[in-house]
Amino acid sequence: MDANNSSDTDKARREYLVFALGKEEYGIDILKVQEIRGYDAVTRLAKSPSFIKGVINLRGHIVPIVDMRIKFDVGNVIYNDFTVVIILNVLNRTVGMVVDGVSDVIELSGDDIRPAPEFGAVMNTNYIQGLGVVGERMIIMVDIEKLMSSDEMALMDAAVAANV
Repeated sequence: MDANNSSDTDKARREYLVFALGKEEYGIDILKVQEIRGYDAVTRLAKSPSFIKGVINLRGHIVPIVDMRIKFDVGNVIYNDFTVVIILNVLNRTVGMVVDGVSDVIELSGDDIRPAPEFGAVMNTNYIQGLGVVGERMIIMVDIEKLMSSDEMALMDAAVAANV
């Protein structure tokens, strides 16, 4: 098979929003992003997992807020002027995720994304699509739908429902 005849999906270029958690950069499909907001106080929910910061009222909709630094266990959680909430539309629901900052939007093709390394049972990496290579940068590409549909995220739905 000729390498020049690879499928259109491999060559199709897609845009990804790049955000930072600690010293690492992550990318998510830009089509899942509804908006980016500054971090404001949230209403805590009783008996919710630690990575669920609480909920906000976004134009009449109750939106759960997930702190990705806690979810991914990335160093100390410090909120500052660069801390933002990325509001996502994922699996027919709206959810916000707190990140250290947003850097840019990049365009990658399937050829620009390398397979994720295997970590075995040490950590769950089912939501990692691979590593995006942009020049010297390595960006951890996250399948946000897989991440937000995990069993842990079902806890988020239960916590929100129990407190609303």
